[in-house]
Amino acid sequence: MSLTCEFERVSLPLEHDFTISRGTQSSAENVLVRIEDDQGRVGVGAAAPSTRYAETIATVEAILPDLLAVVESVGDPHALQQIEREGRAAIGDNGAALCAVDVALHDLVATQLGLPLYRYLGLDPEQSVTTSFTIGLDDTERMREKTAEAVAAGYPILKVKLGTDRDREVVSAIREEAPEATIRVDANEAWTPREAIENTEWLDEYGIEFVEQPVPADDPDGMALVREQGALPVAADESCVRLADVPQVGEIADIATIKLTKAGGIRETVRMIHAARAEGLAVMLGCMLGTTALLSAGAHLAPLLDYADLDGALLLAEDRFAGVPMPEGAIDLTGFERPGTGVHHAE
Repeated sequence: MSLTCEFERVSLPLEHDFTISRGTQSSAENVLVRIEDDQGRVGVGAAAPSTRYAETIATVEAILPDLLAVVESVGDPHALQQIEREGRAAIGDNGAALCAVDVALHDLVATQLGLPLYRYLGLDPEQSVTTSFTIGLDDTERMREKTAEAVAAGYPILKVKLGTDRDREVVSAIREEAPEATIRVDANEAWTPREAIENTEWLDEYGIEFVEQPVPADDPDGMALVREQGALPVAADESCVRLADVPQVGEIADIATIKLTKAGGIRETVRMIHAARAEGLAVMLGCMLGTTALLSAGAHLAPLLDYADLDGALLLAEDRFAGVPMPEGAIDLTGFERPGTGVHHAE
């Protein structure tokens, strides 16, 4: 068997500018990876790098040739362990690039076997979950309007970005607009431990489910303090990048937020999920802004999760791909029989 690999940069416009406490995006910059076997079957993956983890489109494009050379040298997409080992040796700990290739390989392997990815992994589609839909930072009335749009579209779970001097005003407006919704909040490291503890007290009054990454990742003692003294469960995102982080996360948080892009693909993500369970943590699979070519792979892991935040493609104005259906946020694997990740060109 022989494999042929290629990649391309894509810029995907967002429906609305997306702002968190660290900055604003108007588009999602991804790199698509295609791996084709000698029978013309293709696996597709994507990299959605984040500067928060010292990765950019340029770094992904610079190292992908070396990584894809490993894939072509091995020549067998089923040799996932060997490709992962040799790939990490070739390019180091660059999660986004590793993720793109790993997802493409899993897509190809399951396609060759004629199985949807969740069945290849042995997962139960009946145990799937519903993704949240994110409301990015904006002026308060604009966030209210975005919430009204999300509610009208039927999304029952909202994740609200915070980290401003008007967080309470924002949450009040959103709760008023979505009185029945499950609401989670994400500060993206914006608060001090004391601010976070105080904020959880009033957030609890609005029925918020949990708070994600309230303090900087380089302050694990602060996270532990928020978990101990705050009024809400705490999820660790920026504190939970790779497998080696999971034991500490078990000491400072209630929920591990794991992402394919941070972990470096499906194999490492599954390892992190099981490690998190061993630490007594609940698990949420999150995402970066990006194409369905990446997000659909994450959707196949839904049966392993307690929570999902897999809306990165739902926030796009347009996407060339379609994949696992998510009607009103519900990740619908039941009866989904497209092989691989199910990614195909959108009509």
